[in-house]
Amino acid sequence: MHGPVDREPALHGADEALFRPIRGGNAFEETVERLLSTLRLGVVAPGGRLPPGRELAARLGVSRATLREALATLQTAGYLESRRGRYGGTFVVAAPPPGSGPAAGGRSAADLDDVLAFRSVLECGAAEAAAARSLTRADREHLATRLAECTGAGPADYRRLDSRLHLAIAEVAGSPSLTTAVVDIRSRVNELLDAIPLLAPNIEHSDRQHAAIVGAILAGDPAGARTTMAEHLAGTAALLRGFLT
Repeated sequence: MHGPVDREPALHGADEALFRPIRGGNAFEETVERLLSTLRLGVVAPGGRLPPGRELAARLGVSRATLREALATLQTAGYLESRRGRYGGTFVVAAPPPGSGPAAGGRSAADLDDVLAFRSVLECGAAEAAAARSLTRADREHLATRLAECTGAGPADYRRLDSRLHLAIAEVAGSPSLTTAVVDIRSRVNELLDAIPLLAPNIEHSDRQHAAIVGAILAGDPAGARTTMAEHLAGTAALLRGFLT
């Protein structure tokens, strides 16, 4: 039985900063990252209870549905647990799940930032360059095929097909050197992705972003292609930082 000692913590100073409203177009991914940061920094101690869902959603500026998805994801991953009853709620587990933290990715925070920054430069540039070109019919079919294969793919195939779509965008940009660089950075990113859970809400969100990126490229909208790619990569970066740093 859990008594009144399990009450949620009062939040002050830096704690309030961690629970500030989330901004940007990757609400689910950024909510997961923010929650992981609060756990890692001890804002809520092991065994402690998170603020109530209504309050937490309001603090973070996200919908309760988004918050529920993020909390369920971290429960499945072994970071949180849900308890029922008078003193129920969402609690931090006493110890983080095995294999979590920076060592899981085999990289320091600086290494992670280096990979993500380089990826952003390359892939945002590739999307912009692809949209600026006069694409051939074969180019258009190549992109459409890779998008169709990735959209709705199951967990067993998703990351492989996601990689093929991102490489296809680089290929239709028309620079073999750029394609080679994207192949290299994608290999490094996949090593990191393999160290974190594959999350269904993130897959659904990525599918929508992929469609927007390809749509901007096919419409010949370089600025739109760069912007939508940047937002997509920011969502992945949030998850990687949340789980691995």
